[in-house]
Amino acid sequence: QVQLVESGGGLVQAGGSLSLSCDASGRPISNYAMGWFRQVPGLPREFVSFINWNGDSTNYAVSVKGRFTISRDNSKNTLYLQMNSLKPEDTAVYYCNARRYISRSVYSNDYWGQGTQVTVSS
Repeated sequence: QVQLVESGGGLVQAGGSLSLSCDASGRPISNYAMGWFRQVPGLPREFVSFINWNGDSTNYAVSVKGRFTISRDNSKNTLYLQMNSLKPEDTAVYYCNARRYISRSVYSNDYWGQGTQVTVSS
């Protein structure tokens, strides 16, 4: 199993930037597809971004496309989310996610971090 710990959240004004990190331990993340999700009170957890095992494929929610950038450093066992042009509606708890690759189109169950709070003031 892999353990995930997010960091980098905080309070920022609208238009500002934050960089989130997800430190993984227990297993190398090179065999995991990873992503970021977020959740606000009273709403379901929402997909934000995805990155495959070597970073050559990424995907973003429409709401963050062009503003957020997902990346990974497998040598450091770390996932990143660079968030620019932040909006108040980006306020949420951001969670790191990992799915271990098993075979083509087959992955393990989801692994989650504890989340980090991002608050964007208006």
